[in-house]
Formats: sequence, C-alpha cells, structure tokens
Amino acid sequence: MEKQKRRATAADDRVDVNAVCAGEASRCKTFEHNGMRVIGGGGITLHVVEGGNPAGPPILFIHGYCQSTFAWRKQFAGDLGRDFRLIAFDLRGHGESDKPGDAAAYTESTLWADDVAAVIAELRLENVALVGWSYGGYVIGDYLRFYGSDRVGSIVLACALTVKGGEKARAFTGAQFATLFPALNSSDPEVLRPAMARFVDMCVADPAGLPENDRVELLAAGERCPAVAREWMGRRKLDNDDVLAALDIPVLCVHGTEDAIVTLASSRHNAAVIPNARLSLYEGSGHTPFVENTERFNRELRELVS
Repeated sequence: MEKQKRRATAADDRVDVNAVCAGEASRCKTFEHNGMRVIGGGGITLHVVEGGNPAGPPILFIHGYCQSTFAWRKQFAGDLGRDFRLIAFDLRGHGESDKPGDAAAYTESTLWADDVAAVIAELRLENVALVGWSYGGYVIGDYLRFYGSDRVGSIVLACALTVKGGEKARAFTGAQFATLFPALNSSDPEVLRPAMARFVDMCVADPAGLPENDRVELLAAGERCPAVAREWMGRRKLDNDDVLAALDIPVLCVHGTEDAIVTLASSRHNAAVIPNARLSLYEGSGHTPFVENTERFNRELRELVS
C-alpha cells in the first residue's frame, strides 16, 4: 500500500522506463561528470565518468550486477568531491559501456581485470582507493589476482561478494534474491521487467523511500544489460580468498543489516579473510548503504582514504 502511495504521488514528475532505456529521458541523465571512453579488456569501450578535485587522492567506484555509474550518484553529489578525485565506470555489458554478444566476454576473469587496469592506467591513478559494491567485489578480486595491489592504496567492499560457485558461496546469496532466477536471465521483456523491478526494490530496506525517478533509472539500467551478460557473468566460478588474504593495505567491509541480496555472511567472511580488515555494519540499511546512509558511508570512506 505504501509503495503504491509513493508511486502515485510521484506520477506528475515521473519518467518512462522505456524512454530511459532508449536514452531519450534527459532528466535521468544528470549523472554526467566529464564522461570519457577507455579501451578495456578485449578491445571493448568502457564508459567512464570523473568528478571532484582533480588534484585529490583518487577513488575508483565499481558498481554491481545490472547497474551503472548512476549507483554512485550520492558520492559524486556530496562533499567527497571537494577533497577527492572521483572516478566510476560502467562494467562491460552495462550502462553506456560496450555490450559484447559472446559469453566469453563475461566469463573470463582476465577481461574484468583488464577493464579495471585500463581505467587506472588511462587516468594515471596511483594509490587509488577501490570501492566495490556487490558484484564489484568479484571484479576487484579479478584485478588483484592479475595486477596485484601496487597501485591500490585502500579498498572498500560494500555488501560485496568475492566467492562464487560451490558450497562455500551458497550462504552468501540472499534467499529472496535467489527466487528472482531464472527470470532475471530472461531475454523476454515481459518476463524480465517484473523480476528486475523486484530486484531494484530489494536493493533498499525501504522501497517506499526510493525516489521514483531514481527507481526508474535503476530499473532501466538493469534492462539495458543484455541477457547474455546477465546470464554468463552469473555463471563464473571464483574464490578470491587467496588474493584477499595477501593484502597489506587498509580494507573496510561495509554491509547493511537488512540486505536481502547479499547476506551479511559474505562481509563477515571477507573481513575474516583479509588481514586487519574492519567490518562496519549499517543497522537498518539494505543492499545500498552508500545510498541509504550516505553521510556515514562518505565519512567512513573519507577516513579510510585520508
């Protein structure tokens, strides 16, 4: 009932999800900070945005499954930009980055690692803080495995996954999220859209508090991700415990206590594996503590990077 009320009151200011998917809704394109193109793994083009203080310590934000740089809108819009150089990019198959049609483009860990390395190299980032949300934890693991941590100063794992496939990983996926498959892998819009809408609502503890235009943009981001990407990035088998255990840089593991997508067990696992990692729990937040409790998240990120 509350969700229906929220959407009804926002009706006069709504944008259409089809228009957003087609790139025709300008009001949902406010998150553009010096957009640029970088050639990533396998020669694909990655969409990169940059903002903040160009002379400040760099922070590279890596979003999660079926999302985009829009996920980090509150970090770019807040006071972090006064002191830090802020960079984010759309993962392969997502947002405005290229969307290869072959499964191998999403299953090879070297390609995901090459994407991060390309952004770091092209923007000449040194001592960069990597912030990975959800699936972004896998991508950070890929980068560390093939490129090491020499150019990394610190890491934030936000409701992040680092182990995929097998018995060990089974406890890290939320039971509610698991029920959305196989619909989330469908190429049929009539099947995909209801599942994607449920996924977007699951990203926050209180869907009624999510602005409708933000919800539409998040839904459109999921629908823009092709079925081949959605399916095959989910089929990877990964265990990054070895590379995480070798880290000797500051790491913060953040998790919302009401996360319905990734269980708290995942962040507890990461914090236990990584030497001297700190676990920070956000009471009452869901899968996006950086959106639901922006002030605290930005403060903890600032403290880690400073």
